[in-house]
Amino acid sequence: QVQLVESGGGLVQAGGSLRLSCAASGFTFWTADMGWFRQAPGREREFVAAMSWSRTTLYADSVKGRFTISRDNAKSTAYLQMNSLKPEDTAIYYCARRSPQAVTVFGDRNAYNLWGQGTQVTVSS
Repeated sequence: QVQLVESGGGLVQAGGSLRLSCAASGFTFWTADMGWFRQAPGREREFVAAMSWSRTTLYADSVKGRFTISRDNAKSTAYLQMNSLKPEDTAIYYCARRSPQAVTVFGDRNAYNLWGQGTQVTVSS
């Protein structure tokens, strides 16, 4: 079954850290470009970070220097390490696989054709 399953969300105080995991199955993970997006209540889903199959990374300005995307191809898992969390980071976080046919930039959510169910991250002030 082709799917992505996120885990690792939770409640944390401002300044704290969380690590999200995204377990992939049903496709050749090491050839896939992977991304993380988030959606806060009443807002559109926004790009957070992406890593290409060749490990090139891209981050949204709002998380640069605080979040780190990584991958373990042997485990078919992508990660998002989130440090120095702020209340404005509160959202549902989604893992996604970029379509191999995509030609738009990594931050374009329409370029991703497989999504996980999401994991809630809540940062208290």
